[in-house]
Amino acid sequence: MRSYRNSLFWLNLMYVPALLLFLLFIVYPFLQGVRISFTNWDGFSQDYSWIGFDNYKRLFTDENIGLVVKNTFIYGFGSTLLQNVIGLLYAILLNQNIKTRGLTRSIVYLPVIVSPLIMGYIWYFFFQYRGGALNDVIMLFMDQPVDLLANSSLNVWIITLVNTYQYLGVAMIVYLAGLQSISKDYYEASSIDGATAWQNFFRITLPLLAPSITINVVLNLIGGLQLFDVITALTKGGPGFASQSLSTLMYKSYFGSQDAGYAATLGNLMFVIIMIVSVFSLTFLRRREIQA
Repeated sequence: MRSYRNSLFWLNLMYVPALLLFLLFIVYPFLQGVRISFTNWDGFSQDYSWIGFDNYKRLFTDENIGLVVKNTFIYGFGSTLLQNVIGLLYAILLNQNIKTRGLTRSIVYLPVIVSPLIMGYIWYFFFQYRGGALNDVIMLFMDQPVDLLANSSLNVWIITLVNTYQYLGVAMIVYLAGLQSISKDYYEASSIDGATAWQNFFRITLPLLAPSITINVVLNLIGGLQLFDVITALTKGGPGFASQSLSTLMYKSYFGSQDAGYAATLGNLMFVIIMIVSVFSLTFLRRREIQA
């Protein structure tokens, strides 16, 4: 009887609650989204019609979709690059034996606990056209304020920087954990061989941080590619479509135009992009871990 209770059958039953929750809150909504993308549902009424692939035809003929996808990739890859580079630099610095490292770690991580929407509004008051903190400084040297958030060549990068600032602490913490797991014996042996600090970094630190790099890159890519709150707070996707991402355009289509069918189509496109990018990145970085 005891061997039966300890069998793999009972152990496998432990997965059932998690599996049911996954099916209920992930798989079912996804399948519903796929179904809705083949309809002209407005998101509110009970009446709708099946229209086949019309929403997908509209998606690939939309003159603005190229810019929206481009912005989405900038938010994803731009934030990932900046968060990992700056986060690693912070982790290396704060892994040293300095007096204020605990306080500095807390300060760098603090923005993570703030709501992304609130963080966006905080930075909006910094960049806004009239009364913004930055323009107050600019007005000391110029006659007119500068509307940076309305500048279509700058606002995407401002949003990327704000997103980087908020989640920089996550990358730092992951890299700190990775650095503290590296044995000091490697560095002692390399110092005996006369290795420089740069050689230690590229031949010891970076290869042994490969698992941390994998975690940070994949998480940052997924988060950046579905960025929504900061865009809404800073520019609402404007001017026009200049700073729209797939997530904000999906929101605008659903609630602004009451076009749930097309919004679901945009959501499916975003899902495919995130899945391809994350799977490719994870596979590539895992191979790099083995090689390292």
